[in-house]
Amino acid sequence: MGRVEGKVALVTGAARGQGRSHAVRLAEEGADVVVTDVCHDISDELPYSLASKEQLEETAELVRATGRRCVAVQADVRSVVESRVAVDAAREEFGRLDTVVANAGVMSIGAAWELSEEAWDVVMDVNLKGPWNTVRAAIPWMIEAGQGGSVIITSSAAGIRGHVPYAHYVASKHGVVGLMKALSNELAPHRIRVNTVHPTGVSDTGITVGVPIEELAAREPLFALAAMNPLAPYVEPRDVSNAVLFLASDEARYVTGLQFTVDAGSTNKP
Repeated sequence: MGRVEGKVALVTGAARGQGRSHAVRLAEEGADVVVTDVCHDISDELPYSLASKEQLEETAELVRATGRRCVAVQADVRSVVESRVAVDAAREEFGRLDTVVANAGVMSIGAAWELSEEAWDVVMDVNLKGPWNTVRAAIPWMIEAGQGGSVIITSSAAGIRGHVPYAHYVASKHGVVGLMKALSNELAPHRIRVNTVHPTGVSDTGITVGVPIEELAAREPLFALAAMNPLAPYVEPRDVSNAVLFLASDEARYVTGLQFTVDAGSTNKP
């Protein structure tokens, strides 16, 4: 028996990086999975291309290779209508939903007073409004089912500390912590647990800042300080997925309202 055997999980931002890793790790431990991603670029203010529909389907095939079932849904977390389509896919294909992993996120860089309104809005809409849309699409059905469940929202070490040079990203990742704390209290009577995970820099995410990290570190000493983790330069997606797996499992049945750091000591350093 796997640690989440018989459960069904919804993972957003799953076409690559952490989201793909979370979907596969949950499947390895027995979950069937609905994976979503927007699958097209959404703003010229993001300094990298977003994942493709082909990458989302590749994630689905990796899940199926574990022996579990998977449904891939192209959906934009900025839309509650599209978020509900993903939840409906879980209902129609699997008849239940136990775990929501609100993982989709984007970032860019720039001094707070120089950011364009669009740069601010796209980061806040995906990183903060996106988890809210995902949760408000899923929770009514989870409450109705009466089986409890787990909601896991991807925050960041930047959701705990005041990293630079991306105030909009920091604000969004702090924002999901507040959302998590409120939801953990609202949903406790329904036995639905809500937690955040807080990675430091993660390898292989598909996200870039538009300039070489070495150049950004030289330009922004406080960025360089934040990027220095006591234990390791960065973590792997699977390291974060193992935290997600724990929070999704019954091993964490009394864990709620937690900021779970997977940060190689980043937020604890002097």
